[in-house]
Amino acid sequence: MFSFEGFVRIDAICRGIFRVAYLSVLWLATTVLGLVVLGFGPASYAMAKSMDRWLRHGETPSVARTFVADVRERPRESMLAGWVVLGAGAVIVTNVFLAPTWILQAVNVLALVVLGVAMAYVFPVMVATDVATTRRRFAAALLIGFGSLHWTIIGAAAVGVAWWLLWTYATPLLLLFGAGLPAFVVGLVTRIVFRPLEESPEVSGLSRPSLHHQMIAPATEQVS
Repeated sequence: MFSFEGFVRIDAICRGIFRVAYLSVLWLATTVLGLVVLGFGPASYAMAKSMDRWLRHGETPSVARTFVADVRERPRESMLAGWVVLGAGAVIVTNVFLAPTWILQAVNVLALVVLGVAMAYVFPVMVATDVATTRRRFAAALLIGFGSLHWTIIGAAAVGVAWWLLWTYATPLLLLFGAGLPAFVVGLVTRIVFRPLEESPEVSGLSRPSLHHQMIAPATEQVS
C-alpha cells in the first residue's frame, strides 16, 4: 500500500510530466505561429524562463498565461539570439553536406556541436543573468556549457536516449515532449551550476548582476 507521502510524490511527478508536455506544446505553437524565424527566439526564451522559475525557484504559476507573458517580455533580444542560432545553424549544416573534403566536414560537425551547446544555454543566461549584449550572452552560454562539460554530456546523453525511446516506441509522444525534454534537462543543469553562485557568501542576498560577475569574472581573469 502507498502511503500519503507516496501519493503526493506520484501526484508531483504527474504534474511535472504534464507541465513539460504543456510547455513543449506552447513552444511548438509559438514557433510555428512566428514562422520559426520570428517565433523560435521568443518561444525558447519563454521556455527557459518557465523552467528556471519552476526548477530553480520552485514557482508553478499558470503555465499558459505566464508563457505568453514571457514571450512578450524581451522580444527583440530573444529574436536576435534566435536569428544568430538559426543563421549559424543553416550555414554550418550546409557546409557539413557541401564541404569538399572530410576535414572541413569534421570541422563543421564540431562547430555544430559548439552551436548546440551555445543554443542550449544562451536563453537560460538571458533569464538568470544581466549580461547586456548578445555576444556576451553566447560567450557566457559557452562558458557554462563547457565549464560544466560533464553535466552537459550527461544531459545530452539523457535527452538522446529519451528521444530514441520515444521515436522507437511512442513516436507521437516525441512531438508532445520533443522540445520540453531538453529544456527540462538544461533547467536541471543550470540549477546545479547557478546554485553555488547564489549561495556564495560574496553574492548572498544580492541581485542578478552579482551572479553575472561571479560567472564571467573568473574566465576574464584567466584570459588576461
